Amino acid sequence: MKCQFFFKPIAVFFLLSILSFSEVTFAQNQTKKPNPKSDFWKHTQIGGSFGLNAGTGYTDILVAPTAIYNFNSYFSAGLGLQGSLVSVKNRYSSAIYGASIIALFNPVEEIQLSVELEELRVNRTIESLGSPSKIDNFWNTGLYVGGGFRTNNVTVGARYNLLYNENDLVYSAAFMPFVRVYF
Repeated sequence: MKCQFFFKPIAVFFLLSILSFSEVTFAQNQTKKPNPKSDFWKHTQIGGSFGLNAGTGYTDILVAPTAIYNFNSYFSAGLGLQGSLVSVKNRYSSAIYGASIIALFNPVEEIQLSVELEELRVNRTIESLGSPSKIDNFWNTGLYVGGGFRTNNVTVGARYNLLYNENDLVYSAAFMPFVRVYF
């Protein structure tokens, strides 16, 4: 009987030792599972423009959402959509819609340089007294280079349309100021 009593504590000690070492071993072999969620949305910013101007017989509405992807702290690129309606009672109306591709470069945190290619479909009607209405439907391409001062997610600057054509009458000038806000 003395032998049975002596082996029980040794067996219990041996069993506890094995369990303790196996717990340490399993803890060492556990690896982190890769996160199935992509970090795409952490690098994506959404912004754009909305404009509304109305007066007696005049309406101008603009909606232009944009999304950019920040590849790193220096370079971003994205896509934008644009739609606008302008109406001057009994004189002029236009519907303009299209898309753009933009690339942003920040050589330093406070400066933002941009290149943007914009393609717009223009449908307009010009009415004049005593003559038939003039209807124009055409595509307008703009290639903009710009620069601005940037603080946080707001940039204030100007851009210049390298393909500006004063006969298209889409914009009144090749040089345009801008304010960009991305969230």
